[in-house]
Amino acid sequence: MDNCPVVAHPNNYLTGSVFQENSHPLETVGTDFDHAMMQRCLELARRALGRTAPNPLVGAVIVQDGEIVGEGFHPRAGEPHAEVFALRAAGDRARGATIYVSLEPCNHYGRTPPCSEALVSAGVAKVVVGMVDPNPLVAGGGIARLRAAGIEVLVGVEQEACKKLNEGFIHRILHHRPFGILKYAMTLDGKIATTTGHSAWVTNQIARNEVHQLRAACDAIIVGGNTVKHDNPYLTSHKEGAHNPLRVVMSRRLNLPRVAHLWQTSEVPTLVLTEKEANPEVQEMLQKQGVEVVELTPLTPDTAMAYFYERGFCNVLWECGGTLAASAIAQGAVQKVLAFIAPKIIGGGDAPTPVGDLGFTSMTQALSLERVEMRMVGSDCLIEGYLPI
Repeated sequence: MDNCPVVAHPNNYLTGSVFQENSHPLETVGTDFDHAMMQRCLELARRALGRTAPNPLVGAVIVQDGEIVGEGFHPRAGEPHAEVFALRAAGDRARGATIYVSLEPCNHYGRTPPCSEALVSAGVAKVVVGMVDPNPLVAGGGIARLRAAGIEVLVGVEQEACKKLNEGFIHRILHHRPFGILKYAMTLDGKIATTTGHSAWVTNQIARNEVHQLRAACDAIIVGGNTVKHDNPYLTSHKEGAHNPLRVVMSRRLNLPRVAHLWQTSEVPTLVLTEKEANPEVQEMLQKQGVEVVELTPLTPDTAMAYFYERGFCNVLWECGGTLAASAIAQGAVQKVLAFIAPKIIGGGDAPTPVGDLGFTSMTQALSLERVEMRMVGSDCLIEGYLPI
């Protein structure tokens, strides 16, 4: 599961050509019981949301005679994989059993030994896999090893749900960049704040709670300097025990306030990205408060995402203003958009909007989201979709 270089065309995995066994997404693979067990795998995997990068989220369940005898999940990079924890819990009852795992067992030595060999040694009779691992070091090799050992393998149970859970990991492997998510909240007339800049609160508490859950699933959350000045956000998950992502401020000139919630780093870290030799006095002030400062020249969404890739991140959340959001979209740093729309109208010709100038002059240039889903979140509407690749 550990990260590795890309050796295949990025679209091969997404279009299913790697996944020969269930190339038609609408086909149902497995029994109702298989699906229930795979959903349990996904439930277990989610316990490590935001903590496993650069590795994926993986859960495993071992079943003997219709009874769960062992289960586990991958807690973080460098620790044992989900299958190992499940095998430890099952003990001797793993022999002749069926193991369900949301991601293909690895078949190579990374930071940990190959899980395929552990399953063979444990004597399991059947392995049910949610999705093939896009990592070229695995990519079917684990499945092949299991079958060569005489173990029955079923692939593709809850495949789409497994892929969605790990869309950040998949994107990182295939594109050498973290998966970028742009989240914003706006009124019905497309404003993210009033003409004075007041923005608390556009959406209801239920929607804000959902944003806190989204943050907990990410490795970093990015804002620009203006957001720090005008909103003074905390950018935390607001829940005890939940993962808090690295809070990131992008500011070329470091014209930042001396006092801000983000400079309080005893519990949650903050990183400021800036350009070379920008405002040494402010850099020193930030570093004295425990804020990490990194110079990137030029400082752009693209260079920031390249930097985050080197840090091992899978999911990066953009919660920035319209100008930075437009740059992130234009430079391919955003793959997914989550737009919370509140049934409010505030007007204002100069009131800020969620996405700034993209240089488009005709409606035919508009970016149309794909795989769009819409649902109500309290009285607000959430539209979720993906930018074209």
